[in-house]
Amino acid sequence: MGWRATYDERPAMSPDRIDVRKTYKLYVGGAFGRSESGRSYVVNDAQGRFLVNAAQASRKDGRGAVVAARKAQPGWAARTAYNRGQVLYRVAEVLQGRRAQFVAEVMRGEGVGTRRAGTLVDAAVDRWVWYAGWTDKLAQVLGGANQVAGPFFNLSKPEPTGVVVAVAPQASSLLGLVSVLAPALAGGNTVVALASETAPLPAVTLGEVLATADMPGGAVNILTGRVAEVAPWLASHRDVDALDLTGVADRDLARELEAAAADTLTRVRRPEPAANWSATPGMDRLSWVLETKTVWHPIGI
Repeated sequence: MGWRATYDERPAMSPDRIDVRKTYKLYVGGAFGRSESGRSYVVNDAQGRFLVNAAQASRKDGRGAVVAARKAQPGWAARTAYNRGQVLYRVAEVLQGRRAQFVAEVMRGEGVGTRRAGTLVDAAVDRWVWYAGWTDKLAQVLGGANQVAGPFFNLSKPEPTGVVVAVAPQASSLLGLVSVLAPALAGGNTVVALASETAPLPAVTLGEVLATADMPGGAVNILTGRVAEVAPWLASHRDVDALDLTGVADRDLARELEAAAADTLTRVRRPEPAANWSATPGMDRLSWVLETKTVWHPIGI
């Protein structure tokens, strides 16, 4: 799909000019690549008409994404909370700069009108800003000094869980994806995200935004393809620390993934098929991928 197919408002072009067709790829380790299997799958628009061929990730691509996320996680967590907030805010800036493209992709993928698509894109921008503002406040809200009976200081602070695998909502191709990505990143986690199968284009474009918005390579990895094929391997991966099943619509698959995660003591968030992604977010998505570290220290030493 080229530029002419993406935008409704475009200047007239020479009839003998051939469009530059875009190749849709995975975003892993800060780089764009095809699936190692070489496969792709057909993506139709909301009316069932052919839209594009998107890369179909394999289990090997999933393992590569986990490796990239693990490699990036210590460095991302070690950044100051203020700096992480700056990076998330920068993502919002770049996303807003490409608003027209996101509106067009949300319209075609989700089958909504221009006004509704614009509202969803604006909400996604605002969500990045909202979570950016929380990065340097988490320690104060979720941590603190605890009262103990004895001559000790007892201090608690939130720390990132580590590598999070998130299955993005299927019907909310951009806002839902941002809503599972941003809170995990705000707390210092790195993420492997499985994009919406039916409307993956906003996720692919979001990868381009992340690559140009100061986000370190590997902090976010975006896979497109069949959730039922890739998710079981990620759920059972021993280097995955948390599994967000928000976008899993199949109950049997959700139970299978939970059982696989239980074998490795992976933290699991269950599916949320009725989630309202336009609602104001709370602290829940920030706190579930954080762990509390408590330190005891004798008074006077």
